[in-house]
Amino acid sequence: MVRNHPKKPFSRYADDAVAHCRSLKEAENLQRSLKERFVECGLELHLAKTRIVYCKDDDRRGNYPDIGFDFLGYTFRPRRSKNKYGRYFINFTPAVSNKAKKAMRQTIHDWGMHLKPDKTL
Repeated sequence: MVRNHPKKPFSRYADDAVAHCRSLKEAENLQRSLKERFVECGLELHLAKTRIVYCKDDDRRGNYPDIGFDFLGYTFRPRRSKNKYGRYFINFTPAVSNKAKKAMRQTIHDWGMHLKPDKTL
């Protein structure tokens, strides 16, 4: 990415990555370039996970099939936010993913607090 696409910001953790593009054409070119590079390295992109997502908000109102994604335990998607004047607007923001919430609930359940009613906080 640094050598071939220096102007495209990206985030990577282990084998997961997110790259930011300004247009659909730019995103398609990046996806094609990454696929070619992976083949050169003897790797392949995971077809179900590799996709182009539109970061829809009040400034970007287009209609695309994918408008959200999960990355590192967060779900990024359009959400209603409130500005400092109390007005609501649509913003593309993260929140804890459903999968991560389920894991958190399971961890708390496994503490067995419901089996210790004789204990105080």
